[in-house]
Amino acid sequence: MEFFGIKTGLVKVGSDLTNVIFKAVREGGIEFFKGDILIITSKLVATCENRVIHVLNIKPSEKANLLALKSSLPPEFVEIVIKEAEEVYGCVEGAILTLKEGVIQANAGVDRSNAPPGTVILLPENPDKTAYSIHKKIREKEGVHVGVIICDSNSLPLRIGTGGFALAVSGFEPVLDERGKIDLFGRPLQVTRRNLADSLAHAAQILMGESDEGIPMVLVRGAPVKLVNDFIPSDVLKIAPEKCMFLGVLSHRKDFHEAK
Repeated sequence: MEFFGIKTGLVKVGSDLTNVIFKAVREGGIEFFKGDILIITSKLVATCENRVIHVLNIKPSEKANLLALKSSLPPEFVEIVIKEAEEVYGCVEGAILTLKEGVIQANAGVDRSNAPPGTVILLPENPDKTAYSIHKKIREKEGVHVGVIICDSNSLPLRIGTGGFALAVSGFEPVLDERGKIDLFGRPLQVTRRNLADSLAHAAQILMGESDEGIPMVLVRGAPVKLVNDFIPSDVLKIAPEKCMFLGVLSHRKDFHEAK
């Protein structure tokens, strides 16, 4: 596989996302080929969608003030996180663990880095719809089938640092089901499903970076994916809490210890 970073320069809030993409691709000397995967950071999408909140306009609640004290985060920022989150599980120094769009992540995806002064950036409004729209526009304009991933950064339990994961995908099957395949010793695989979308997003983060790199898009060439035209809901990338190795186990931790 080959990975090509695509620079955009500073993108203004409310810019037309399609224009930003095609301008950056053209100026970067990039040509689309069938089977390419265009990975776009959620922050670029959210900036173009004007998903920006001015922090000074926020009045923290009592709950936000308490959580801010425990997490050492600004109360106004915490209030936005609480409103964006579907569930707040707790916090550590510098981060609040939340459920957002069926994904466990820090701060409900609310981000202060690379946001205009005095603001924070939320996650895109409807990343599934946006990914599908970009996929269709590339096909209409360039005449080639290009997959799309809208990605964000996240952390793994007990692992330091961040990596990428796919918020939304379009144009290819994001999960490869290998259950039933035979391993090196002739045993059939029981549970293995490879999340190709997350793996590609994770690799793309190496080029994108997290600071002032100015590379909010990465083109992947030669990825082993199956191309499809159907709309792909991001639910195919998720697992129910009770089946999750982390959340499911922790929710039954008390029962396990009582049984011992």
